[in-house]
Amino acid sequence: MYNYQRRKSSVVHIGNLEMGGNNPIRIQSMTNTSTNDTEGSVAQIERIVDAGADLVRLTAQGTKEALNLAPIREQVRKDGYTTPLVADIHFNPNVADVAAGIVEKVRINPGNYVDPGRTFKKLEFTDEEYAQEIEKIRRRLVPFLNICKEHHTAVRIGVNHGSLSDRIMSRYGDTPAGMVESCMEFLRICVEENFTDVVISIKASNTTIMVRTVRLLVQNMDKEDMHFPIHLGVTEAGEGEDGRIRSAVGIGALLADGIGDTVRVSLSEDPECEIPVARALVDYIAARKDSHYQTGPDKHDYYDPIHPQRFPSTKCGILGGGQPVCVVGSTSAGADLSSECMASYSLQELMYDNSVVDYLLERPTLPVIARSNGTNPVGTWRAFIFTLRNAGCKNPIVISRFYDDEQLEDLQLKAAADYGVMLIDQLVDGIVINSERFTKEQLIETGFSILQAARARFTKTEYISCPSCGRTLFDLQQTVARVKASTQGLKNLKIAVMGCIVNGPGEMADADYGYVGAGPGMVSLYRGKECVKRNIPSENAVDELLALIHADQHQ
Repeated sequence: MYNYQRRKSSVVHIGNLEMGGNNPIRIQSMTNTSTNDTEGSVAQIERIVDAGADLVRLTAQGTKEALNLAPIREQVRKDGYTTPLVADIHFNPNVADVAAGIVEKVRINPGNYVDPGRTFKKLEFTDEEYAQEIEKIRRRLVPFLNICKEHHTAVRIGVNHGSLSDRIMSRYGDTPAGMVESCMEFLRICVEENFTDVVISIKASNTTIMVRTVRLLVQNMDKEDMHFPIHLGVTEAGEGEDGRIRSAVGIGALLADGIGDTVRVSLSEDPECEIPVARALVDYIAARKDSHYQTGPDKHDYYDPIHPQRFPSTKCGILGGGQPVCVVGSTSAGADLSSECMASYSLQELMYDNSVVDYLLERPTLPVIARSNGTNPVGTWRAFIFTLRNAGCKNPIVISRFYDDEQLEDLQLKAAADYGVMLIDQLVDGIVINSERFTKEQLIETGFSILQAARARFTKTEYISCPSCGRTLFDLQQTVARVKASTQGLKNLKIAVMGCIVNGPGEMADADYGYVGAGPGMVSLYRGKECVKRNIPSENAVDELLALIHADQHQ
């Protein structure tokens, strides 16, 4: 709760690489070239590795692409690169069988490995019928695991919020419990078959869903004595500042609790650009292992990491009382309110001076700023907040930290990792970001971006876009830029730009509008989950999306 410590996971062997256990947190990315393009794929793999990646993943849509992994791997090895390669498989288990004999690791998706592609249909199963569906998975999965055993190939069981099967959705709903059970069905078969080189990922574009689901997965695995390594990532995080902040919020929240053995920061940019962001985030959190030991209250039964609830605080103007979380500034310019009228304390002052607590108990409407400038701010803030709440104080709480970074991008990454987990867990009423190197307006804008990434408060249009891969059916970076430029002025909308149908319709369940690759040069448009325009030429699709949005707004 208060001190950084890596979760104890089992060790997985991926070619010459070990993951989990006491090994470093591994960094990875994914190519966006066609896997049939041997030369282009090799060049991009080598750029990704040169940027610092420990693993590189390639998509394999069909048998042709899977077979072409062999010459790609051969050329990469000839060039002196020993980094393990990973095949990404959707919809076709036969392709997974082929890939397992070629590369060091294969990713399969429980949502579409045996179950048919998601159509959002409600299905009814008796318990006996449901058990038969699990047996169907077993019959198809075991031969694949046997191939992996023969070739010493590792497996990633990769659950995506955007591609849960209709079977899981019908029984569990679109919930963390459904995502976890989708994974556990496959894990139980792996354990029964004594196949242990397994890595798990459970991803979502919604950071709160992603964090709570991974926490639930760890809880459920512990109950069944499973300790597989976990791959962390926020799907469809987007590009630029927002993509980095959203990734840092979701991944940073879990890393702060010691969860995570490998990381991919998914950005709608060139894949090698993901590596330094992931490395900076991992190194920033890992430095907490050297921080001084933090003590805090043993009692915090009002805090549930799986289903966090906002603690009732006293209302003070627009702060506290269940109102939206505020961004606080040293002046009122652009911020919700100023920090001048708040009492500011460190944890030491709170824990070693009882008169402070007595003073606050007598003044329940006085907002309190919790300061932390040590290497483990999350532990310090938690200890501060639980100390106050256990004493019966209901003062609105604002958390504060000073950053001395020279680049705004570095500050944003660190602040998102620090504040994001506190916002996801609904422990605070406001945040203040301090720095002498950037303008108050830059710091305040960063604060609002972090609030939005943590789903605490929406103040601008949100863009959900995939990182691009060999399945992408149009120029993703250019399209995202055009959509952003055309829709930036719209308020409180979520717009998804997705390269293909693997996660598109599912991740867009959280979006108001979706732009999804439907075929080479063709795009389909969605309103929520509903496809409203199919197979539009990509050169016309952005204009058609804008026309759809404007028509809806003027109804």
